[in-house]
Amino acid sequence: MPNKLDQLIADINSENGYGVCLMVQMDAVPDTLQFVIASTYFDESVGGLRDKARYIVRAVGVQEHRVSVGMFRKIAVHQAEEHPLLYEYNSLPTGLFFKGTPADVNGLMIDVFQTYSSTFGLWRHLPQYLNVQKPMFDLFTGGGDLVGQMPKPLADKLEKVLIHHGLEAKVIVGEKHKEAPNMKALLLDDSYVVAIDFSVDELGKA
Repeated sequence: MPNKLDQLIADINSENGYGVCLMVQMDAVPDTLQFVIASTYFDESVGGLRDKARYIVRAVGVQEHRVSVGMFRKIAVHQAEEHPLLYEYNSLPTGLFFKGTPADVNGLMIDVFQTYSSTFGLWRHLPQYLNVQKPMFDLFTGGGDLVGQMPKPLADKLEKVLIHHGLEAKVIVGEKHKEAPNMKALLLDDSYVVAIDFSVDELGKA
C-alpha cells in the first residue's frame, strides 16, 4: 500500500500542483490536530485548478503550530535537525556564557543579531533563547554573564562570534530527556506543525 503522506507530497509538489488547506481543528484527543488538504493541479484548458484528491492529516503530540486555511504551493516534512523549528526539540539544550568586554559592543550586537537571523530565518524571533534579564548592551559591557539558554546549533555559531570579538566563551551542553521523542515538522509554505508524528488518509478511499 503506498504511503499516503508521500502521495500527498508528490501530488502537491508536482510541476502544476497546488495544495489547499480547507479546514483545521483540534481533535478530541489531547495534543492532536487534524486538517483537511485538497491536492489540486492547474488545468490550462480551463485556466484554473482541478481537484486531484482530498486528505485528512492528523498530527499527534503537537508541540506548536501556525496553520492558515487557504492555498499553498509546497509541502515538506522535516526530521532530526533538518529545519530550524526542530532545533529546540531535537538538538541538545545548551547554555552559552562569556567573559570579558568587547572592544566594539555595537559590532558584537550586530553580529549576534545577524547570526541569530541566519540560523533561524523567519521561524524564530529575537529575543527567544537569549538572556533578557538586562538590555543586551548592558549584558555585553558587564564583564561576563549568561548569553542565553538555547539549542546547540545556535550556541555553536554564537560561540564563534564571541571569540571573534575577543571574548572568552564557555558552552555547557545539557542532555535530552531519555524518553523525549524527536519531533517532526510539517510545512505548508510558511504554515507549520511541529509534532511527534503525522498520519494521512485519503478521503473517500478505503
